[in-house]
Amino acid sequence: MKNKLLLAVGSMALLTACDASKGNEMAWFDHAVKTSGHQLLYMAEQLKNEPDTACFPRSIKEGKYRLEHPTDWTSGFYPDSMWLAYELTGDEALAKEARKYTDRLQDMQYYTGNHDLGFMMFCSYGQGIRLKPEPTDSLILIHSSESLCSRFRPEVGLIRSWDFGDWSYPVIIDNMMNLEMLFWASEQTNNPKYREIAISHADKTLKNHFREDMTSYHVVSYLADSGEVESKGTFQGYADSSAWARGQAWGVYGYTMCYRFTKQQSYLDAAHKIARFIIDHRPSENDYVPYWDYDAPNIPNEPRDASAAAVTASALLELSGYGDKKQGEEYFRYAEHILKQLSSDDYLAQEGGNHGFILLHSVGSFPHDSEIDTPLNYADYYYLEALKRYKDLKEKSENPSY
Repeated sequence: MKNKLLLAVGSMALLTACDASKGNEMAWFDHAVKTSGHQLLYMAEQLKNEPDTACFPRSIKEGKYRLEHPTDWTSGFYPDSMWLAYELTGDEALAKEARKYTDRLQDMQYYTGNHDLGFMMFCSYGQGIRLKPEPTDSLILIHSSESLCSRFRPEVGLIRSWDFGDWSYPVIIDNMMNLEMLFWASEQTNNPKYREIAISHADKTLKNHFREDMTSYHVVSYLADSGEVESKGTFQGYADSSAWARGQAWGVYGYTMCYRFTKQQSYLDAAHKIARFIIDHRPSENDYVPYWDYDAPNIPNEPRDASAAAVTASALLELSGYGDKKQGEEYFRYAEHILKQLSSDDYLAQEGGNHGFILLHSVGSFPHDSEIDTPLNYADYYYLEALKRYKDLKEKSENPSY
């Protein structure tokens, strides 16, 4: 009897030790989630007296909020972040703020002035539909998809990006991220048009944007009447021939997402190859946050880009489910390393600091001396998305029936 009691006590102690070890292992994650929720609500409090028409916090400029109108390509990322933080924390105050800022984007469903409606509308309203849907949310996204399709020209086979500059018909690698809304729209409406436009855009981007090593040009311009390539270059990268870090992140994320909807092998192959480049070109063996451009001339004295790291982490976590087991484990661990580094004191803001933004040290456009070594709202969003994906994968691996 005594031996049985000792065995039972020993087993309980072992289980307790295992639980404690698991808790310690996830302490960084819990701290990151808690800090993120606090920061977003702190920012909402700071912005409560700002006018509804110019209230979307994008970054910090000269010690003050850089606030944008709904038409800015980044307008959706603040409500997007609050939706994800609500999901991670369960704090209803975050859901309330998320809905308030999401609804301020409603008129953008008819906006045709840029290619970024996926960023602006799908993340915000899409998260709202998933977590706390309102009756008009889906229709708003269908209208947004129609507006995005208005920028597609069949002769070119691509959605036009910018309306400024000397390009005839510019298309940027970032535009891959907006295709998710079109795939969703086809699923919701059974109208193949949206999906066909998304596939056309993805196919032609894959054909013309990438070099042999799967580094990407930032901007490829086409002749509007024929669809022939006019020029290839950069706008936010170091040089026309360089690998802009966030461009690589957009690429691996975009083609991973396209594979999810289509199961087209060429998209999966592209995602794997871009991921391989990113992994093989990290700053050092134990350093996972890239410099703003992989070919920037003054490495290691160049700014890091936390936004590129966050987008990459989120993409790799999804991609980890599409390769073989060994490859999937590599992607998962690499993304985990990114998240742990971003959750360290080097990159994660202190509560009440950083004007309420979550991450430090991102780069918007280095060549234009714009948003260098500063917080960016899209860095925060993709960081939170990566944390959510990480949590889901951890729970699934620990509970196979989950």
